[in-house]
Amino acid sequence: MLRTLIVGLGRAGLGLHVPVLLKARAQAPGTFADQPVVAVDTGAAPPGHPQQDLVIAGSLRQARELLDPAHTVVHVCTPPSVRAEVLRDIALLGFSKVVVEKPLATDREALRRVLAVARDHGLSLSVVAPWLHSTLTERLVAVVEGGGLGTVRTVTVAQHKPRFRRSLANSGHTSAFEVEVPHSLGVLLSLLGDAEVREASCTDLSLGENAVPRMGGARLTLQHHGGARSEIVSDLTAPVRQRQITLDMTGGTVVGHYPVGQDDDFAQLETVRAGRTVREVFEDDALTSFMLRAYRRYASGSGGDDLRLHARTAELLDDAKQLAVDSVGREESLTHVS
Repeated sequence: MLRTLIVGLGRAGLGLHVPVLLKARAQAPGTFADQPVVAVDTGAAPPGHPQQDLVIAGSLRQARELLDPAHTVVHVCTPPSVRAEVLRDIALLGFSKVVVEKPLATDREALRRVLAVARDHGLSLSVVAPWLHSTLTERLVAVVEGGGLGTVRTVTVAQHKPRFRRSLANSGHTSAFEVEVPHSLGVLLSLLGDAEVREASCTDLSLGENAVPRMGGARLTLQHHGGARSEIVSDLTAPVRQRQITLDMTGGTVVGHYPVGQDDDFAQLETVRAGRTVREVFEDDALTSFMLRAYRRYASGSGGDDLRLHARTAELLDDAKQLAVDSVGREESLTHVS
């Protein structure tokens, strides 16, 4: 049975991974060891957390003294900018089973370093990509592969939520492309195959006299090699949350709504054909499903993910960010000329 080490107790580590792990342990007691989660963070221990659920170690080396690396899964929840260094540190302590927060890397050079560390130290990585393990995504794949609604012409994704406080506090992200977009980009590659970035733009987050460059929102358009076109729009200054995907197909329209929060893990699917709409509502706790799958694979010796999809997602995100920067540069040049 497997124990857990969490590196980084920010929003992802403490706010998402810890409660999801406790839920997953209740569902699969034979997979998870009945011992506390061990965590390492540069800040102070979170106040008021039950000691029997979480033990805070002062350093990675101290955490190593509490755990057997052969029977431990390490969750890397630190910002992606330091991912390769953290992976190397845990590898040198003997850990090899790793759950990594998305995105796998922020650009091609960072991706190269991460993959090199994983290869050189024999790390087995599972990238946190709950939308790829979502029941809604499974149903969308079935619709596309089934052919009952014809072929896909376009797909649009809206990923909106207010994210002022974390962005103003500098959460470690360099661009809005790194927040919500990786979830849907992986789904689009799974649904429609590989693609190239055709258009991309990014906006700043502004609040009074405060401004955070490139953290207001992101937009990108993809041309898939199979012929379909897709677009992702993410507004991190929106007043409400929305996670919607719309498939325009030759025989109808499919609209999916992913759960927007931990408090209500239900998804919805609307199918419109010949003027008739069929709506379904179903439970879709994708993050718990991902966690159960990752631990079961490690427990069985199957290892982590095939990283090709996650690596390609990181490459396209890098392309989008670079194209967005180039677009701003062209606009500024035109402004100066005029």
